[in-house]
Amino acid sequence: MAKKNLNEMSFLDHLEELRWLLVRSTIAILILATVTFFISDYIFDVIIFGPTDANFITYRFFCDLSNQLGFAESICVTEMPFIIQNTNMEGQINVLIWTCITAGFILGFPFILWEVWKFISPALYDTEKKHAKLFIFSSSLLFFLGVLFGYYVIVPMSVNFFATFTISDVVKNQFSIDSYIGLVKTSVIACGLFFELPIIIYFLTKLGLVTPDFLRKYWKYAVIIILIVAAIVTPPDVVSQIIVTIPMLLIYEASILISKIVVKNQKKVNG
Repeated sequence: MAKKNLNEMSFLDHLEELRWLLVRSTIAILILATVTFFISDYIFDVIIFGPTDANFITYRFFCDLSNQLGFAESICVTEMPFIIQNTNMEGQINVLIWTCITAGFILGFPFILWEVWKFISPALYDTEKKHAKLFIFSSSLLFFLGVLFGYYVIVPMSVNFFATFTISDVVKNQFSIDSYIGLVKTSVIACGLFFELPIIIYFLTKLGLVTPDFLRKYWKYAVIIILIVAAIVTPPDVVSQIIVTIPMLLIYEASILISKIVVKNQKKVNG
């Protein structure tokens, strides 16, 4: 398909471009999902079910940290008092398929970003189009950092909290595989997308929908929301909540800084 100038493209042309973006992205995800299928044993046994092991690296790190801070072994994990079970006949097949698709999405995220860049690039200035590689690299890096943060921080804390929480000794924790996998997928994808906030703020500022003053004005509300999220996903101890809160606040502050830079550059161009 010949590429048209933005001013010459109709609404239907834009829809056609968007359709092909979605088609190519879907094909890439499915190809990568097929690849991950052949290493699914490693993905499940080592990666996904890793946080169910009391010797998982995050638990050991927090245990060592608590000892250094003088909390003795107050947050050390010694056991995981729960089991994961499958209650649906087709449950494990569904989990396998959707886990591979999720892995395909994560691995294919840079390609999806490239497709998005090609879609929005006609609306950018020529000088901005030269930053394609920087956009892909920085966005992919932030996303993968968010995924790692979700996996090594949010998931272990959540698993440990829900595994040890009980309303009575009579009740034993037996989580369904759908519930556990859902927690893992939601945590890593949500954190990956949250770490994209600086990139999102960049484009929203370019469009004039967000300003640094707006972000600074609602900073205290953002802090409250982040603290609430940290309190929900972490065990009820200060150390864990701080570890989750600080990176999120840094991401928000970075977004404000980026918004300031964009506005400053726009004033130079217009001035």
